Amino acid sequence: QSSAIALSRHGQILGFARVSAAVVGAESIVFFPLPTHAAFAALQSRVHEVWARMMGSSIKDDLRYTPSDCFETFPFPPDFENDPILEVAGQKYYDFRTALMARNSEGLTETYTRFHDPAELSSDIVELRRLHDEMDRAVIAAYGWANLHPMCDFFPEFDEEDDDEETSRKKKRFRYRWPDEIRDDVLARLLVLNQQRYEEEVVAGLHDKADRKST
Repeated sequence: QSSAIALSRHGQILGFARVSAAVVGAESIVFFPLPTHAAFAALQSRVHEVWARMMGSSIKDDLRYTPSDCFETFPFPPDFENDPILEVAGQKYYDFRTALMARNSEGLTETYTRFHDPAELSSDIVELRRLHDEMDRAVIAAYGWANLHPMCDFFPEFDEEDDDEETSRKKKRFRYRWPDEIRDDVLARLLVLNQQRYEEEVVAGLHDKADRKST
């Protein structure tokens, strides 16, 4: 394989990047031997993000992405790596994001800080948000969830107690994300799918007796 997908284990953002398969990274980097843009779309989507934020641990306010909890348990869309719609959506998003970072001499953290800032209305960031929404819809379609039509908005991640309303507002960290009810709906669907996949694997003899007893 000529390329892989990489992710920092710790951070406020979930930003996946494509790298050469020959790269040897530090322990703080997770590598996924998935060469396609379709795989990137599935991982970078909000579907995977809500799963990772539920299944992963945290350090202070940052996500700690553990592959055994966040990746190996994630029920990917059926045959996702060969989905041409996912491939196109993932490549459009990735290529635009790459060009945007190069143009602004910014990395993933700086780019996504702007992405999640309600006051950031530059045309490039607005387009990145649109492409992310488009990619999410492609992933949702790959699951066959035709009755799910999520819309994003800016929501605070936490509130600082402060009597000064203006000061308190400035201390809030926002994310451009789905409303809680959509997030919870997606999580419920993923949990059902995860259980179905596990039961299919049990029937196929892919889990030993000790494993079945522990679940």
